[in-house]
Amino acid sequence: MKDRLSEHELRERIASIKLFLFDLDGTIYLGSEPISGAVEFIERLKSRSVDFLFLTNNSSKNCSDYVTKLNGMGFGVVQDQVITSGEVTAWYLAEKKPQASVYVMGTESLEKELRSFGCRIVNGTNLDADCVVAGFDTELTYQKLLVAGEFLWRGAAFFATNPDLVCPVGEGRYIPDCGSICTLLKNATGREPTVIGKPHSIMLDYIRTKRSISRRSIAMVGDRLSTDIAFGCNASIMTVCVLSGETGRQAAAQSPYQPDLVIDTIAALDQYLD
Repeated sequence: MKDRLSEHELRERIASIKLFLFDLDGTIYLGSEPISGAVEFIERLKSRSVDFLFLTNNSSKNCSDYVTKLNGMGFGVVQDQVITSGEVTAWYLAEKKPQASVYVMGTESLEKELRSFGCRIVNGTNLDADCVVAGFDTELTYQKLLVAGEFLWRGAAFFATNPDLVCPVGEGRYIPDCGSICTLLKNATGREPTVIGKPHSIMLDYIRTKRSISRRSIAMVGDRLSTDIAFGCNASIMTVCVLSGETGRQAAAQSPYQPDLVIDTIAALDQYLD
């Protein structure tokens, strides 16, 4: 377990942060409502010329969808300030397998993201696929599972946009996410995917292609210990856990991934900026 920073050290460290990375649901908003004080805190960062990005493991929507949602809540952001696991997956494939043919178990938004990075989309088993990419597929059919399984049996590389087993939909309810879809394919084919999104540090590799900045000057702020805080720990950057989402104070204290700071909501960060 890492050493705790003193209050003075925390204030110095946060004041030196040049790039904040924010999770979305549970950190910036809950469902369709912004977290109390979140809009004002983002405006505070803008007024101080402190850079920030919103990160999400949800690959069912693209960046422009999230910009529309955030701006509808009053955040006033642009597309370059939102990064999805789908975008990072597309970049990763472009780096590792340029112009690969890809079978997508995901939404049209994910397909669009992959095409924008040069991937060629395969729609059926009449053609070969270099890769199978699984995402949070809200348009999933059994036929898609059959086709993906066939390509994996043929030897296609296997990638997953994120490891989340479930996605919260409010009122304590959840629906299957990318990780659960991958479990189906793993059980059927014995194949394990390369996972791209949080908590894996590939996401930070992509961010650092867009922002030339040292790890020491980056902080991850999120509500999920197993993705947001684990991502920050794996990427060797500062971590802040907010209690406005799925994590309680006791769980944060007992987690193998220890955040540098635990606060009630994002608004409580404001006191550390001066």
